[in-house]
Amino acid sequence: MSEGTGDEKTADALSAFGQKVRALRRGKGLTLQQVADRAGMAGSTISKIENSHLSPTFDGLLKLARGLEVDLSTLLEGEAGSTPSPAPSASALGRLDVTRSSDRRGHDAATYIYEPLAMGLKQKLIDATFVVVKARAVADFETLVSHPGEELIYVLSGEVELHSDLYAPIRLSAGDSVYYDAGMGHALISVSPEDATLLNIVAGGGGFTALED
Repeated sequence: MSEGTGDEKTADALSAFGQKVRALRRGKGLTLQQVADRAGMAGSTISKIENSHLSPTFDGLLKLARGLEVDLSTLLEGEAGSTPSPAPSASALGRLDVTRSSDRRGHDAATYIYEPLAMGLKQKLIDATFVVVKARAVADFETLVSHPGEELIYVLSGEVELHSDLYAPIRLSAGDSVYYDAGMGHALISVSPEDATLLNIVAGGGGFTALED
């Protein structure tokens, strides 16, 4: 039995994600527009995601999680329609989750490939992600990325250039890092021969915990 082509696998993953989003929304009794209003996205965008016509970018995933009142782990890995686990109490401190490199699962958003870390934990205060930067020009982005929270980028390999709507482009090499307000429009492009890789950490990025602010 054939395992299917890369395009078929991508289409299957997109379909499964759309079904999960729809089930989460319906499980909470929310309309498309209610989710859109909470997420700060267009209702047509939510509809395209549910109908497998659009793969959201990382900022889109953070906004979508906010709209559905779940965290990123629940959105990407949790069972559709499940109820998010409560925030950890004082007696539950000491949580730990190990992510093996072989267990990371990529989310291809055209400009970046995201591989979220610590997906075994719900209601995290930060979202950490291994990122492959595929974009080679700012024109590869429809608009600059913008989402709630603060963000730290640590370059693991290659070189990237950070573009924003407030600062001149900043070039970063392996070992360099930058911390910024993620509400500022921003985009990273690879400027090295190979696609750069980096660790991306977002705090207060719009998941379930951020709704309590």
